[in-house]
Amino acid sequence: MLQVNVSQLLKEPVGATRNLEIADRVRVLDGASFVSGQVKLIHTNRGILTSGHLLVEVEAECCRCLELFSCPLEIDIEEEYFSTVDVHSGSGLRLPEDYESENFTIDEHHILDLSEAIRQYAIIAIPMKPLCRQDCAGIKSSKEENGV
Repeated sequence: MLQVNVSQLLKEPVGATRNLEIADRVRVLDGASFVSGQVKLIHTNRGILTSGHLLVEVEAECCRCLELFSCPLEIDIEEEYFSTVDVHSGSGLRLPEDYESENFTIDEHHILDLSEAIRQYAIIAIPMKPLCRQDCAGIKSSKEENGV
């Protein structure tokens, strides 16, 4: 569950928390990757702070043999999502002065979507030269493939 309705959490006092168990798919590169782990949501005076430790399986190409393989990644996320609508009145809220375009927001239905943050953190965690295994010998020649 990567989209979470946080309206009840936003109605609670600042400092209130929720723990989420994540087991879902997220689009990281070209295909959907499985993501699992735990995320903690904390109500702040500006929105919701998310932090968690996740495991993401991305399909990567080995830099030696050029075969696709499942590359496990461990990521730690921490992002603050800003409220755009007051949960009590329904009126629009101004974003904080330090808000930048790369920050995340909670939509008008009080849905917090973790998928883009997870995608960004996973992309950063992909190794520069991914290996299918440490002892990968590289591209096989046509002689090796034919058993010669």
